[in-house]
Amino acid sequence: GDGDGDAGGDGATGFDERVPIPDIEFDKNDKLKAEKEMLGLYVSDHPLFGVESALKRQVEHALVDLPDMEDGASVKVGGVITNLARKFTKKGDQMAVFVLEDLESSIEVTVFPRTLLEQGHKLEDDIIVAVKGRLDKRDESRFGLIAQDIQVLSGLGDGPAPPMRLMLPSHTLDELKIHRLKRILRDHPGDSVVQVDIGQGKVLRLADEFRVDIDRAVGELRMAFGHDAVLL
Repeated sequence: GDGDGDAGGDGATGFDERVPIPDIEFDKNDKLKAEKEMLGLYVSDHPLFGVESALKRQVEHALVDLPDMEDGASVKVGGVITNLARKFTKKGDQMAVFVLEDLESSIEVTVFPRTLLEQGHKLEDDIIVAVKGRLDKRDESRFGLIAQDIQVLSGLGDGPAPPMRLMLPSHTLDELKIHRLKRILRDHPGDSVVQVDIGQGKVLRLADEFRVDIDRAVGELRMAFGHDAVLL
């Protein structure tokens, strides 16, 4: 039978071949890596969630901006490595190709043999990196990035939230601008302290009631006071 009921009528239970499954949760990185390997995409989370601001401070350009830049332009971008593959050139030298992905876009990165010899030990799927290189737009149907230097970014989410620094010289401020600044900061509350450089070596630290979420506030602040007013 299937093991249900008593064995010999003495109350003993039958054999159960089901394997007990422990109630454990995979580490976030291991779980995301398995999701990417099995499904081709991250499902439950993303390696960059929660570290967007920290990543922006490590790079000079966003991936979404690259299509508008010229062929050969020097850029520094960041994201997570996916689809890493090592290949061989016609001469038999090893090279590598991977996709650099952030929360908005992605780009294929090529690591030629000389760079791979110096940087190859850093490469691994699902790690967050900053890549310095030059754009390659010679192929009209697609473009990519030729890597020159790769920096592994670890511990981006550790420690206190970084401050938001604003450059607002005192002679440019009036009551209307001060009111606008207060409104924007209050509309985007967060953990980052706001520091305002008013010129002549004076920096004001605003009260804790004006702590802000940098990611949400930076765009509106730049629209209100100019791109150079926000120092990340």
